[in-house]
Amino acid sequence: MPIYSLSVTTAGHIGNKTHYHAYHRNENDIFMAEKIYDRAFLPTDGTLEKCADFIAIVRQLRRDCPWDREQTHESIRHLLIEECYEAVDAIDRGDLQELKRELGDLFLHVIFNAVIAEQDGSFNLDDILESESEKLIRRHPHVFGDTSVSGTDEVLKNWEAIKLEEGRRSSVLDGVPSQLPSLLRSYRIQEKVAGVGFDFDSPAAAWKKVEEELGEFAEAQSGGDRAHVESELGDVFFALVNFARLSGWNPENALRETNNKFSDRFKFIERSVADSGKRLSDLTLEEMDVFWDAAKEAGL
Repeated sequence: MPIYSLSVTTAGHIGNKTHYHAYHRNENDIFMAEKIYDRAFLPTDGTLEKCADFIAIVRQLRRDCPWDREQTHESIRHLLIEECYEAVDAIDRGDLQELKRELGDLFLHVIFNAVIAEQDGSFNLDDILESESEKLIRRHPHVFGDTSVSGTDEVLKNWEAIKLEEGRRSSVLDGVPSQLPSLLRSYRIQEKVAGVGFDFDSPAAAWKKVEEELGEFAEAQSGGDRAHVESELGDVFFALVNFARLSGWNPENALRETNNKFSDRFKFIERSVADSGKRLSDLTLEEMDVFWDAAKEAGL
């Protein structure tokens, strides 16, 4: 039985946005607070109760399980990263049942870190939810205010402008984690600066930059300075990411798909060679290419 229920009884307007009045009821008091969102999106009492149960379970584990009790934000950060990648892997494979499980694991890490902070006196789950809700409302004035936008591009530009106005960051790039994989970090850096107008005006212009960087890379190779060659190679990758972004492709996704495709085809070669009673080391590259072509014909 949930300890409170919520019902929305009246609605007013701020500008052209519906502003709902919600009555909260718990065992001690009744109070009214304005809610800016559409009441149709409120979770059911059952969902709220399951969420409360989950939080209570995590808190009890933190108290009663030796392993859980010993953990810190630092000691479980690698597990959080692992769970993120496992969720992405489930998405890539189209395995929705596995995605459900992995999202549960991610939710566990959110709650677990919140419980650790709660016990340290740093912040609690209420602080997280309130801060994030306020941020979402503040950064979506076209949904919760009177701002009009022409489309997604303007939404993204407004988002970046609002973030700078919040004063927590001195640069639009401060929100790009340095720990991101380099290809994804390049993409996010370029998205951020494009949001404030620093961008090529077309994919064709970005491709000219790719050609320019390829020329500089070729020239650097003839010089024999390895550090300079590596720097120019980085410029080629960065320019390619820019071209992909402007063309509507996510290079991180594209390369991940290629990695998976290559892995599937090479595993096909390994199985085929093993079935023939041979070892990979027994084959020439030309012989392995025959199996590679067979893998492609098999749809891998």
